[in-house]
Amino acid sequence: MTKLIGIEEHFVTADIRAAWAASALGQEGTAGFDRGEIEERLDDLGAGRLALMDESGVDVHVLSVTTPGLHNLAAAESVTMAQRTNDLLAATIAKHPTRFQGFATLPTAAPAEAARELERGVRQLGLCGAMLCGRTREKHLDHPDLRPMLGVAATLGVPLYVHPQIPQRTVREALYSGFGEPVDTAFATFGLGWHYEAGIQFVRLMLAGVFDEYPELQIILGHWG
Repeated sequence: MTKLIGIEEHFVTADIRAAWAASALGQEGTAGFDRGEIEERLDDLGAGRLALMDESGVDVHVLSVTTPGLHNLAAAESVTMAQRTNDLLAATIAKHPTRFQGFATLPTAAPAEAARELERGVRQLGLCGAMLCGRTREKHLDHPDLRPMLGVAATLGVPLYVHPQIPQRTVREALYSGFGEPVDTAFATFGLGWHYEAGIQFVRLMLAGVFDEYPELQIILGHWG
């Protein structure tokens, strides 16, 4: 019998919401997307989520923090936040091991700690890879500082899922504006901008020679099929 596995099944925690709210960037233009019923579903890591999975015939959720993850937070804050989030994720999976798996959340603003947290998440917590939102503020995923993290993923043989986030403000103003809200935001996110943002991060990995350096590196680019 075919098993249906959803690999982009998001959640968020109260800690992360508070950190976003306190950050100068936070969710940068997309906070309004996670309201009402969507907010309730993101918060649910228990019976409600399992019931919806049963209703839709999905056997397994690979859980991950929704965009923009911890990418816009300060380095020190993101390290402790990642550790707490991944510990929660592992505990959630332990309660329902046949229904949940998880992608680690990484503190990419602190690259060395991100590499260590990926290794801890996979080796100690049993997570199956990591979810990344590509760019960390102005630092692209191919930046030399992030190579150790990519190297750990290649060594461990686990995938990195490159997830969209909203393009930088300057890019939004140049390419996705002029139609008024909410059209500008839709155009810059689920309309097109999200997908180009993720795709560009992947192409940059190729152009920077990352796959020559780490030929075993596995990347999932879900929003590109």
